[in-house]
Formats: sequence, C-alpha cells, structure tokens
Amino acid sequence: MKEQLERIQELENLISKLPQGSITYKTIHGKKQPYLQWTENGKTRSKYIKITERDAVMEQVSLRRSLQEELKTLKSSSFVPRAARVSFETNVVVGRGLYAMTEGVRDWEKRNCFEQLQKYINGSGYDRVCLLYGLRRTGKTTMLRQALLEMSEDQLGKAVYIKARSVDTMAAMNRDLKKLQELGYKYIFIDEVTLMPDFIDSAALFSDIYAAMGMKIVLSGTDSLGFWFTLRQELYDRAVTIHTTFIPFREYSRLLGIDSIDEYIRYGGTLRAGELAFDDADVNAEDASFRDDETTRRYIDTAICENIQHSLDCCKDGRYYRHLQSLYDAGELTNAINRVIEDMTHRFVLRTFTKRFKSHDLGSAAQLMRKETDPMRKSDILDRVNTEDVTKRLMELLDIRNQENLSIGITKAHIAEIKEYLMALDLIVESPVETSVAAEPLEGILFAQPGMRYCQAQALVYSLRNDPVFAELSEAERNMVCERILEEVRGRMMEEIVLLETTKALDKNHRVFKMTFAGAEFDMVIFSDKTNSCECYEIKHSDQIVEHQTRYLTDAECLKATERRFGPITGKYVIYRGESCDVNGIHYWNVEAYLKGLA
Repeated sequence: MKEQLERIQELENLISKLPQGSITYKTIHGKKQPYLQWTENGKTRSKYIKITERDAVMEQVSLRRSLQEELKTLKSSSFVPRAARVSFETNVVVGRGLYAMTEGVRDWEKRNCFEQLQKYINGSGYDRVCLLYGLRRTGKTTMLRQALLEMSEDQLGKAVYIKARSVDTMAAMNRDLKKLQELGYKYIFIDEVTLMPDFIDSAALFSDIYAAMGMKIVLSGTDSLGFWFTLRQELYDRAVTIHTTFIPFREYSRLLGIDSIDEYIRYGGTLRAGELAFDDADVNAEDASFRDDETTRRYIDTAICENIQHSLDCCKDGRYYRHLQSLYDAGELTNAINRVIEDMTHRFVLRTFTKRFKSHDLGSAAQLMRKETDPMRKSDILDRVNTEDVTKRLMELLDIRNQENLSIGITKAHIAEIKEYLMALDLIVESPVETSVAAEPLEGILFAQPGMRYCQAQALVYSLRNDPVFAELSEAERNMVCERILEEVRGRMMEEIVLLETTKALDKNHRVFKMTFAGAEFDMVIFSDKTNSCECYEIKHSDQIVEHQTRYLTDAECLKATERRFGPITGKYVIYRGESCDVNGIHYWNVEAYLKGLA
C-alpha cells in the first residue's frame, strides 16, 4: 500500500507541472490552428499554440491525459483509503498523510512507556480505550506518531489520526467515528482530545460504543486533570492509562544523551530540549523548558495552571472548583497554584500562605556558610544582607503575593484541593517521613519536575545580587555566595530525586522513606516487608569521600533506633557524585550509576 500511495503523490506532482486542458482546433483564414483549451473559474479559456511549441505542448497534454488515467485507476482501487473520499467534520488524517506524520520521528528513541501503548494496540481485549496523558512536552504526540510508524501495512490501512480542536464537539466526533467504523477503520488516535469542551462529560461514548464495537481508541491530551476526572466518572474501569509526566533520570539520559545529574537537575522534567537535536548540548540548553525564570513561569501558567482551570471549567459545569471557586472568581487561582509549586519541595502547610514568604534556600544557605570549615568559603554575608528586600524582589520575580496582597483568604481547604489536583497531574508525590518513634509519619512531598524548582532557585540568586549590602562584595565573593546557594539547592534536589525514583522503581513489598531522629536523619531508608530488614542511605551532592558524610550511618543510637522499628540493617550506603567504591564497610555509590540501575 505504501508504494501505491507514494505513486499517487508522485502522479499528482507530475500532473500539476503539465499544461491543463486539451487540444482543440479553430479555422483561421481557412487554416486549422491548434489551441490549448481549459476551464478556469467556470469559464472556458484558450491559448494559441505557437508553431515552435506545438510538438512539446501536444506531447505534454498527451502525457497528462495518460497520467490522469493512471491516477484515476489508483484512486479507485482498494489501495486508497475510502475515508479520503468522505467528508468529515473533524480533522481526520488517513493514508499517505499518516506516512508523512511518521517520517520526522523515524530515528527517535522511544519512551519507556511506549511498550504499554503497543500492548494496547496489538492486544486482543476490547471495551476499553487507552488514555495517554501527561503535562506538556513529555512525548505524548511523539508516541502516537511512533505507534503509527511501528504498525504493519494492514494496520496502517485501518488507522486514523484526528487532531482535536477547541471548536470540535463530541457530537461531531461521534458522527465522524460512525463513518469511520462503517468504512472499516479500527485504530483511532485522537490527539488533544481534552480541548473539546464537552469531552469530560461525554467520554463514555468512546468506550461504550466504539471500543465495544472493536475499535482501538487512543486518546491523548495535555489536560491531565481532565482525564483524571473522566476516570472517576465516564470512563471508570473502562480505560488503560499511560502517564508521561514523570521522566526518570535513566530515561532522560537515554533519550537525550545526558549523563550528568546536574544537567538533569537544571533541565529535567520535559523533553523539550531534545525535540530538535538529541545530541546538541547547546541547542538543548537554549531550548529547554526550564532554562530561565520566564520560560519556567510560562510553563507553569500554560501546562499546569491552565490545565487545572480548563479541566475544572469543562467538568460538570465547573462544579469541581469546590472551595477554589472564590479564588478563581477573584482572579487569584493562578497565583495560589504558583505559590504552592514554589514551596512544594519543602513543607506544604498553611503557613506557606498566611506568613510572609521566606525562601527556604536563602535561610539554609546562610546557615551552611556560617558552619563552613573551609575559611575561603566561610562567610556571614547572608546574615548581613537585607533579607526582607531580597525576599521582596524574589517574590516579584516569581509573581508570588503575600497574604495581605490577596483579597481572598487562603484556607486549609484551598491548600488541600490544590494539592489534590497537583497530585492528579503527577507533579507531586507524597513521601511520608518516618521518625525514630512509632508515631504517625510526618508529611513529605516530592516534586517530579526538577528543572522547574531549580529555575526558581536561580531567580533567588538574581534577586540576591540586587541587595545593596551584597553588591558591596567583590565579584569573586558574589559569585562564591551565589554558587554556594545553588550548590545547596542541587544537594537537596538530588536527595529528593533519589528518593522519588527509588520509590517509583521498587515494588509494593518495599517502603522508601526519609527517617529523622533527634538532631539527625537518614536521607533514605528502604524497608523490605518480605525480609523485615532495611538499608540506610546518605545522599550527598559531592564527588569527594569525606568522613563527615557517614556520621549518622556509624552513629550507634541512630542505628539502634532504626533496627528497633525496621529490623536488621543489611546495608549502609552513601550515594554521591564520585566513583563507586567501599570504605570501612560502607558502600559509596555513584548517583548516575545508581539511578540508571533502577528498573
């Protein structure tokens, strides 16, 4: 079929370059003269053929007629999709249009979850649709194009791609699907389906009617929350779900050829950097979604805030705004979501809103610089800067308002609902913190897109440079302080990346958590339900082995308290940026090697 479709395209190109019409003759002064005659805009046109051009024109007209006959035969054959001869209300692509869509991704690597998509397409089960969803720039449309590329010719002949638009309706989609079903099409890929305003409340149409009739229907869209609502309503227990938002380091490294944990911290979270050039570091940096504060805020606004608000608008006439309706009506919901995201890698509690905004990064870095043992890095400069002014500038950069600037008071209900929707987007993951006593775990939240968090820390550094006291330092001192802040941020981000990816990689027989003691903590503990034993980890953003790194792993009280709650400790580890090795019974594990080894 591919050869026939390519021949059709070739014929159409050749015909378009040949003269239109046919040869007619007129008697002029008793002599027959040849004219080229054709119809244009409903009117008959003719042109005298010069003696020097007659042979060439007549040959071209004859060739055009021959090519048109061949084209007519091919188009009337079974090789041409019948859908190409049917009028549709939505943007339906079949036949050679599908081949054109696949060419651009032919040499691209595939997401880890691509196997799930192929399993659905080639599986024998019916009655279910496949939901492919995640935040923007996480590979959804690329996966659809790759799925078309992997199809056999027979499958592709029965495949359709539809790009939904905001002007489309489920009624129009229903009429088109009915035509396609009658024409024998089996594989339906509908991209950006959540743009249709009535999708959420009518999604059962896809599973209850068309999937039940034997169609394989893949629905993709950026409004992840909309899919989350449909799974709890219209598509309950009638959908296979594939999530694309979370891109672990090992997959990010394989797709983009980036092996540095620091590069993942800077840009990780989306595949935007790799959409144009997989192996060009300069292009990757310039085109990354989180390369600076402006691109980060734009991504948050469009990919997250608009995602939430569009889905809430479309679901049950906005009924699911719940307590957030007052913020939405006051135009402050976007601000509230942005405020939550900035603080998400720390404690998600009410004081985030009710107290004056204070950067965790600034305070933590100040404390660490006071305690530095290296005299060249030890400084109290962050104690002497005007923290209030720095914080104010930081807030202006991040567009985050204090409680007194909000006309609507933010309550615990607001916070709980924003948190619920961010979790539905796979943007955040709960990771409770255990204590040395058998008590209710402390709340812990991990952030799934590191580049977003890191850009906000860079905005803090930009704000700090404008402080009058800070400006009195030499350029070398300013650079040292700024880098120390970002180093602290990268360190805490690396801890959370390891904790998050380990949590997602291990099976249900394991628990992964941070554990705190009085004045001490293990950055990560892995507890096995099967063996009733555990492993303890310290995570350090350093490429050097320092005795201080293992102080808790060798602390008798910490080890005793841990074994009392979680059984024998079978291994003690330090995950860091240096080479893997063993030192005094403690295994040092390179962080990139560790993350790539997670299955």
